[in-house]
Amino acid sequence: MKKYIILTLMAVFLIPGMLFSDIVTFRVGYFIPRAQSDLWQIEFENMDFTKTDFQHSSFCFSYEYFFTRYSSLLISIEGYNEQKVGFYKDYVGYQFFDGNWAYPNEYSGVYNEEFIPNHVFSVSSTPILVSIKLLPLGRAQKIIPYIGAGGGIFLWSVQLEGDTIDFADEWVDTDLGAEVYPIYYTNAYERGRITFGAHAFGGLMVPVANRLSMEAEFKYNYVEGQFSDDEYRGFQGFEAFDLSGYQISIGINYWF
Repeated sequence: MKKYIILTLMAVFLIPGMLFSDIVTFRVGYFIPRAQSDLWQIEFENMDFTKTDFQHSSFCFSYEYFFTRYSSLLISIEGYNEQKVGFYKDYVGYQFFDGNWAYPNEYSGVYNEEFIPNHVFSVSSTPILVSIKLLPLGRAQKIIPYIGAGGGIFLWSVQLEGDTIDFADEWVDTDLGAEVYPIYYTNAYERGRITFGAHAFGGLMVPVANRLSMEAEFKYNYVEGQFSDDEYRGFQGFEAFDLSGYQISIGINYWF
């Protein structure tokens, strides 16, 4: 919800500037996170969701001001948000008087009060980007190729809520000879964080009517978000969170 409020507010502030821009664009895309930092990898190793489960649609609003027929300044606002419930792949949980414990799946059914440990993992990112866009053939063409690059700020959030297995605290069930681990309720979060990042892109615009064109674009965002040192937020000790990713999108341009 916070992401959509931010997008709406930014659009309101940018509307006056559109009167002086040459192109306004609305774009729908598909975001593919790179997901290479340790928190991502731990989630994929232990839970039953995969990297492809976090690929999701994204939306972009931008306006563009031409310096010359071959170059322009582009300001964009984008949004990505995904949330998945994951179940531990190799463990079953049991509830005892001294808490909840994770047993390897081979011990499924040996006790009552059985459950599958699970938690929700949520990621959102709202980039506000400034780019320089180059049109090598100029803008007065039947097909207009372009490339560009720039930087901006990324408003991002991460949350993990539910069961987590503490693999650093190993115990043994002497009756079964099983290695078991305590299960804790966790609500770890980073909300409203701001990080600087960079991006590069390329694409094509094709005029389809007076003042209208369609475009197709490929973009790569590079950004790594630092977790807070606040131990109460629950992500202390993790390396920078990988928010980078690839985006394929199509859009419609209105030319002033």
